[in-house]
Parts: sequence; structure tokens; C-alpha cells
Amino acid sequence: MNNGILIIAHAPLATALRQCVLHVFPDGAVNVAAVDVQPNVPPEETLASASMAMALLDTAQTLVLTDIFGATPCNVALKLVDGLNSKLIAGVNLPMLLRAVTYRRESLDALVARALAGGTQGVMQVTVTAPQNQVRKNNDQNHHDHQQ
Repeated sequence: MNNGILIIAHAPLATALRQCVLHVFPDGAVNVAAVDVQPNVPPEETLASASMAMALLDTAQTLVLTDIFGATPCNVALKLVDGLNSKLIAGVNLPMLLRAVTYRRESLDALVARALAGGTQGVMQVTVTAPQNQVRKNNDQNHHDHQQ
């Protein structure tokens, strides 16, 4: 059985993240829903939209992902999840979401752990060695050192 995944985030992030998922997993459309929180829309209206989106997923369990803890999307999600059949993670990023979609058939608790691991492991500093610091091969006959 697949878990549903509901993304609630500031517009247009939720829809953009869902589109990224569909790029990688074209068959994931039925399991992933998105609710963009628009500016100047009352939280009650967003909650109604999120409730409808969650119901349309038609799954027994749902992982809800939001962008920022304490912001409107997260506050709306807190009113939506029950902690048993739905769980909430704030701080969604694309690696987290892709990991969640990959493992959506696992138990909800396992899915939460997988999503958190994907989110944290997907954030890293990438160092790039500047060209002047790269090691030159000794057999490179056409290379001339130029200093400025």
C-alpha cells in the first residue's frame, strides 16, 4: 500500500516540488498532492484546501511536508495531521521529497525516517578546486604555466 504525500508550502513552492517529483516519477501523480499557500488567504481557507487535497489522495496514511516550521503552511498542517495516520515534517527540500516518494510503500514511521535522512543527507557543502590549485599531470607536454 502506498502512503500519500501532501506538500503544503508558500506559493509556488508546493506545486513546483510536485512538478519535480513528476519529472522523476511520472507515475507518482496519484500519491503526491500540493497546496500552495497564497498571500492574503485566510488560514481557514488554506486548511479547507489542504483537507480536500488530503482526502483526494485516498490513502490510509499520509506524510505531510511543509516548508518552514512556525509559518502558515506548517500551522495549517498541524491542524490537519493526527500523529497516527498522518505525520508532519517541516523543512521540505527536493532530496527529502524524492526519498519519500521512493519509499512511499513503507510504514509511515519508516517513511518519516527515510524522508528525514534524505533531507539531511541531501544538504552538503560542495567544494570546487580552483583551476590554479589543480594538480597537473607530469606528462602534459602542452601545458604552460602562466601567472598573472
